Amino acid sequence: MTRLRGTSPDAVREALAAATPLSGSDGFAGLLRNPPNADDGPALVRDVLGREPLFVEADQVESLAAPESATDEDEGEDEYENGNEAWSFDPTALDDPRSVPAGAVLTPTGRRQALALPDPPAAEPTDAMAAVEAALSEATTAVDADADADGLAVAFSGGVDSALVAAGVPDAPCYVAGFEGCHDVAAARDAAAEMDRDLRVVEITHEDLRRAVPELVAATGRRNPMDLNIALPLYLTAEAVAADGYDRLALGQGADELFGGYSKVVEPEDDDRVVAETVRGARTETVRTLPDQLERDVLALRAAGVEPVTPLLADVVVDAALRLPEGLLATPGERKIALRRAAAGDLPESVRTADKKAVQYGTYVSRELDRLARQAGFKRRMDDHVGQYVDALVAGDV
Repeated sequence: MTRLRGTSPDAVREALAAATPLSGSDGFAGLLRNPPNADDGPALVRDVLGREPLFVEADQVESLAAPESATDEDEGEDEYENGNEAWSFDPTALDDPRSVPAGAVLTPTGRRQALALPDPPAAEPTDAMAAVEAALSEATTAVDADADADGLAVAFSGGVDSALVAAGVPDAPCYVAGFEGCHDVAAARDAAAEMDRDLRVVEITHEDLRRAVPELVAATGRRNPMDLNIALPLYLTAEAVAADGYDRLALGQGADELFGGYSKVVEPEDDDRVVAETVRGARTETVRTLPDQLERDVLALRAAGVEPVTPLLADVVVDAALRLPEGLLATPGERKIALRRAAAGDLPESVRTADKKAVQYGTYVSRELDRLARQAGFKRRMDDHVGQYVDALVAGDV
């Protein structure tokens, strides 16, 4: 069993010892032998953005219990390394899984928050833009330089996020999923033509939804309609990618959260969806939602047979984005300002400035899952009618 994912044990120890949340590791999780600042044996660790999912049994969320079979420290560590059925990267391997919080260290003596999301002051606009441009270039170039680039595909919706990722891997095929006539497929076709890229369309059907919903619930533990509406297009795209022989899927995850892509960050003082009253504060609130979102997405992609590749969530990109001033995040007239400016010269103007719908709406998945629920007798007047339909699908009652 792999003990630690994402980077080397030494890199994690150095990050924890210095309390450096963005150390260049780009995400990690797992079991760490001899963690710094701890003398009580192995620890479970997870990076500050939760880019690698990690789970423990519910009764061990506050402390990692030593294996009952252990007779000394060494034997206990061996048991931990073999999993001991107390922690896993896969929640389905546990009886009652709970997420290890992002940035946490969990040891036999308790849990502590070792890493916190940075909150640096805003940089001067010129310096901030230069840092973002350099970070994006470094992160996307690193994907294409990977020795396994031949096994890589790109999830491509035609928006600036996925187009930037695709531009960094010019030989990778692009995939888009959606129902016939949906926004994402039309936008992806237009963008792929502008960029002269190979695009493969995964046409979603009602039967795909009926089949995939129970599979996703089993893989992720999520059954609320919003999570499923977001995960379904990813899952079905990843299935097609895996069927075509690719084992990694590059995505633009994180761009909306980091660069001010949500409408609620534009005028936060008038938006009750956020607590903050400044654009930067509201953006930080959206960044803090990433661990929960990434857990869902990574589990969905792995269940479909591919590993996610997320260059826009590299530590160097996160660090640069967190330093952006408000004027380079969002205004009433434009969102993701710095990201779009950084894409100038790399993307066609129509792609760089394209509006993007949320995936659940751009693919029509939300609309069509609602339609299936109503066809099955779960009417909109009923409380959480789509959620009730999901429960029925999982139970095999429809």
